[in-house]
Amino acid sequence: MKRIFFPLFFLLIQISFSQVDNIHGKSTIYEAPTDPLVQQKLKEWGGQKFGMLIHWGVYAVPGIIESWQLCSEAWLERPEGMSYNDYKKWYWNLSSVFNPVNFDPDSWADAADSAGMKYVVFTTKHHDGFNMFDTQQTDYKITNGPFKNHPKANVAKHVFDAFRKKDFMIGAYYSKPDWHSQDFWWDKYATPDRNPNYDIRKYPERWERFQDFAYNQINELVTDYGQIDILWLDGGWVRPRETVNDEVRAWGAPIPDWDQHINMPKIAEMARKAQPGIIFADRTVHGPYENYQTPERSIPETKLDNPWESCITLGNAWGYVPNDNYKSATKVIHSLIEIVAKGGNMLLGVGPQSDGLLPLEAVKKLEEIGVWLSKNGDAIYGTKTTDSYTDGKNFFTTKENTHYALIPLKEGEALPNQISWGKNIPKQGSKITLLETGEKLDWRLKNGMVQVSLPKSLRSKTIPALAFSFKK
Repeated sequence: MKRIFFPLFFLLIQISFSQVDNIHGKSTIYEAPTDPLVQQKLKEWGGQKFGMLIHWGVYAVPGIIESWQLCSEAWLERPEGMSYNDYKKWYWNLSSVFNPVNFDPDSWADAADSAGMKYVVFTTKHHDGFNMFDTQQTDYKITNGPFKNHPKANVAKHVFDAFRKKDFMIGAYYSKPDWHSQDFWWDKYATPDRNPNYDIRKYPERWERFQDFAYNQINELVTDYGQIDILWLDGGWVRPRETVNDEVRAWGAPIPDWDQHINMPKIAEMARKAQPGIIFADRTVHGPYENYQTPERSIPETKLDNPWESCITLGNAWGYVPNDNYKSATKVIHSLIEIVAKGGNMLLGVGPQSDGLLPLEAVKKLEEIGVWLSKNGDAIYGTKTTDSYTDGKNFFTTKENTHYALIPLKEGEALPNQISWGKNIPKQGSKITLLETGEKLDWRLKNGMVQVSLPKSLRSKTIPALAFSFKK
């Protein structure tokens, strides 16, 4: 198969794939952690506000959707004239040509830092089972292919090290399902959907081997790769049977009659012994191991008091896809403002190319986001939500005794002479400061509306949003 085919059929599945992303809506069900070290780390994470999610694996070689075309469900499309089994063989064999000779994790960390990000979540293994770290549990890994002799072949280690040098919190993404494993998708049977393709009740020893496999891999990550702050577990259909609810049924995927959990209590005990205070994000599995929740490609309609994080892509795809349609820096900033005002964090997805470099256009977008945050970050980092967090298109945050008004502006338009809002009124005699310049601005209260005059020097500029600080 020639590479040129894949961007074309990738586009065919975007609408269908969004169904998988959008179904992971935010639930109000939340069980707060009781471990003081977890509480402390969760509070620290909650103040970071902005992070980078990096999907990178063999799917970057042809530039296609990560893993999902291996899954034989009705919403997916694959190339015409190629059998399903031949496609799986082709996909898994991409490991033989995945050779990211330009891999430069320091440049990734530089790009994230320039964007104003504060934490990273790196995909150590996606559903396809290809490992981006030197696991000893399988040979299907980056250190067992053409990249194996590279000094940075143990990719996850060098990614984590690069981001630690920038004082980032470190998150390890790990997929609970593993479609490459014979103990998850057994060649004895067909693979009709995302679930294990055999009856776990009939072959309990096979599933126990898979549980041990997952346990051992996570043990490697939390033991051999330095400080890990977040274990970000994807693949929420791998879960205890009793936790399946209407939210899960709405995904539309088949739900087996058997239990397919990986023994999170055992994993949690091991992980927190190795990494005291580590945060778990066992996505969509409400309970003690979902320390924060993760609405995907969406922002909750209202503010939420539980810890949460919106996972949003910079382009249309999570991983690298040629000619992806990247969001503007303004759109990302507007989403960040809304998410933070509603009490959440934003995790922005960026996919490196197969050669190991971030796409230049993505780097440019990140720099533009960072320019705004370098001046207005006080209204974002370390803030909390307020009861009156929005006033139409405007949003508000607070930190200690200071309140912030964040005013998103239409993309490409020059600034008006005056900005106004109708909630969170500054106290009489309070100073209003424009974070963009540090200037104290004239303001007045008229008909219940705060009216702030903008300096003439600013009106010719186009700025994604304005942020003001004041006492209330």
